[in-house]
Amino acid sequence: MKAIFEGTAPKYLNLPGLLRKNYFVSEDGLRAGGIYVWDSKARARRFYSPEWKSFVAGKYGAQPEIQYLDAPVMVDNAAGKITVD
Repeated sequence: MKAIFEGTAPKYLNLPGLLRKNYFVSEDGLRAGGIYVWDSKARARRFYSPEWKSFVAGKYGAQPEIQYLDAPVMVDNAAGKITVD
């Protein structure tokens, strides 16, 4: 999975509105995906287009499941800051 993730990661670099994307694989290997942090829900919704969903389904063999969550406070130790929405 790491090689596949590394292959798609450049697609997300410098993407307008995307603050961070973390790829993940569950310990049992049965789930994989991405955790995206966007600057707005509107940008996220525009990004998850039918074309993007088709790309993901073709790449991984399953339709993506999208859940929207609010993150009102984020601690970023790499940047040494706390962001409050």
